[in-house]
Amino acid sequence: MTTTRVTTPFTAQSTTSDVIAGVDLSGRRAVVTGGASGLGMETARALAGAGAQVTLAVRDTAAGQRVAAAIAASTGAAEVQVAPLDLSDPASVRSFTAAWTGPLHILVNNAGVMAAPETRTEQGWELQFAVNHLGHFALATGLHRALVEAGGARVVSVSSGAHLFSPVVFDDIHFVERSYDPWLAYGQSKTANALFAVEASNRWADDGILANSVMPGGIRTNLQRHMGDEQRALFMTHMRALAVDGQDVPAMSLKTVEQGAATSVLLAASPLLDGVGGRYFEDCNEAELHRPGTQTGVAPHALDPEAAARLWKVSEQTLA
Repeated sequence: MTTTRVTTPFTAQSTTSDVIAGVDLSGRRAVVTGGASGLGMETARALAGAGAQVTLAVRDTAAGQRVAAAIAASTGAAEVQVAPLDLSDPASVRSFTAAWTGPLHILVNNAGVMAAPETRTEQGWELQFAVNHLGHFALATGLHRALVEAGGARVVSVSSGAHLFSPVVFDDIHFVERSYDPWLAYGQSKTANALFAVEASNRWADDGILANSVMPGGIRTNLQRHMGDEQRALFMTHMRALAVDGQDVPAMSLKTVEQGAATSVLLAASPLLDGVGGRYFEDCNEAELHRPGTQTGVAPHALDPEAAARLWKVSEQTLA
């Protein structure tokens, strides 16, 4: 693996069609969580269009079936499959992984919850950490054998620039002692997504599995459904904390869904990323370290190998 920053010919304006052009995924199998809407739907469409056999792992299977039919019709894909998956429910994740047979070449951990009001799972876990990290951790580890069988499998962990808001607070991950803040909870879960890719690449390197995390950019999707006035005000509070000398942080340019999903598709399928793992990408290139006064780049806390190893152990213990 190289130690220099990984760059590609693609940019923030590149689309899924641009990054997948010329790539043949025939014979490869992919799972995309949250594939019934937004970025997940576009990611699945691009992979299917390149020949992959795609499974949409979704909570709403009726919606998944409608999207699967639309993808098949628009791409000519022979079959787009749908399987139930509720990432907040460990039993649902176990059912999904137990039912999977054969190799898995591409796993895109895309589904997520953002800025949700304080909610806990039956186990008492904070919902955003449970869905965004723990559910995907259980899914990936549960599918480990299938990823090994594929030979050269890739895992894409969809993070966010909101990881800048918070590291993983190991002393109080589930907001038992501290006051709940939806953006700190979301940011912590997105840091966890990046740390997962760091440790998965470390642990699974000998298995030929590559894992990277991605910041899609600003895209209007159903992910923003919890964004009321209170959440927006809190968001601006955290944004101001990233500022320097009282200067406003420049607003993020909005992308189309095709542009937002491009980095995920690049990491999932492009030969340009052969041999690359444990990195954080944005705008189709490996991100530089975050600079104060911006909302781009990756924070050191999201690449910290010690935190990544600790998170892996904590996740295993939590799910045991």
